[in-house]
Amino acid sequence: MKRLCLIGFTFFLLVACKNDDDQIMDECKTPTNLSVTQITDVSAILNWENSNDYSEIKIEYGEVGFLPGEGTILTTSQNSISINDLFPNTNYDFYVQALCSIENISIESIINSFITDVSPVIPEFLPTLSEMNLFTGNIAELNISPKAFLYEISTPLHTDYAHKQRVISLPSGTSMEYQDDGLPIFPDGALIAKTFYYNHDETNLDLGRKIIETRILIKQSNVWHIGNYLWNENQTDAVLDEDEHIVPISWINEFGEEMTTNYEVPNYLSCVMCHQNNGNRTPIGPKIRSMNFDVNGSNQLTEFTNKNYLINTPDPSSISSLPNWNDTSYSDEERTKAYFDMNCAHCHSPGGFHNNNYSGNMDFRLETSFEDSQIYENRFSIRTRFPSSIPGYSMPYIGVTIPHQEAIDLIIPYLETLE
Repeated sequence: MKRLCLIGFTFFLLVACKNDDDQIMDECKTPTNLSVTQITDVSAILNWENSNDYSEIKIEYGEVGFLPGEGTILTTSQNSISINDLFPNTNYDFYVQALCSIENISIESIINSFITDVSPVIPEFLPTLSEMNLFTGNIAELNISPKAFLYEISTPLHTDYAHKQRVISLPSGTSMEYQDDGLPIFPDGALIAKTFYYNHDETNLDLGRKIIETRILIKQSNVWHIGNYLWNENQTDAVLDEDEHIVPISWINEFGEEMTTNYEVPNYLSCVMCHQNNGNRTPIGPKIRSMNFDVNGSNQLTEFTNKNYLINTPDPSSISSLPNWNDTSYSDEERTKAYFDMNCAHCHSPGGFHNNNYSGNMDFRLETSFEDSQIYENRFSIRTRFPSSIPGYSMPYIGVTIPHQEAIDLIIPYLETLE
């Protein structure tokens, strides 16, 4: 009998031990191959591989350097998850854990990092300039968005000696299209901005600057729209404003001379007056010929083509180029015509405001021959109005509260040679 009891007890122990072995849990494996896809300025999709037969996945994410337990925690049974409400242009970390059961949790995965995209430039006239995302960081530093690019023109529009920063933004996946040496074809959603500012002292740029205004053109439904942003005194932002403003400004020029003027911010109608041809609003500055020159050692059109900002562009050497009016290697006539093309031709040309409203026949476009330009026939008027600072009489009509003396020194003697 004792022998039978011993055999039975031994059998019981063997069965019990077998049952205990059955309770040993499989290892809850840590998810691997973390990745991030479809990153935007405010969202991203987090991905991983999970080799467990079944588990929930715990995800924790936050700005780079966050401590476990301090981030945002989500769970899912899938191998990816979309996260939203992120900050643009921000570094984030995330890690994941498999939750195989309440008592069986994997160790944390290695941390994966990503950076959200920069916010897209918004091609709409919003109440403040900062809302349009054209600039990043401290807006007064005029650091343009990676979604935009700078451009220069060989002979710039003169506006009371103000400096200008010129910017173009194109919708993602679009380009300007070459058609001739005039304006390229801009896609809908294109934005052109020009910011006017003065350095406090041209002999010491460390003293900073004063930004006055940012003029903007936006193309929507094949129509260009115009808006102007007036900067505040603290230089923290600019507000959409269609009115004319007088801004007293003083600065030290490159010769150490103190300069002062009452800078005139144009109203909406004045902007339209210049930016129209036969009643259709249009840009003035970024013509192909005006941008066909070297900037920082390489041809600007070539750079735009390489970056896909501009398409269907022939070799720049086959495209005409607007002379730099200040380059003495050109003749006085070439320099004068270049200056007139940029500063005067938008009004004084077929379809321009002056020719349409005052029966004018002047044509100051670069491509117009001297004989057809009417420069000779109007030389006396040009000689009296160009050096003037009388409002409504001086030419150009806008931006010359201070006559442009350097241009006067070129153009007036040139006109006198035509006698």
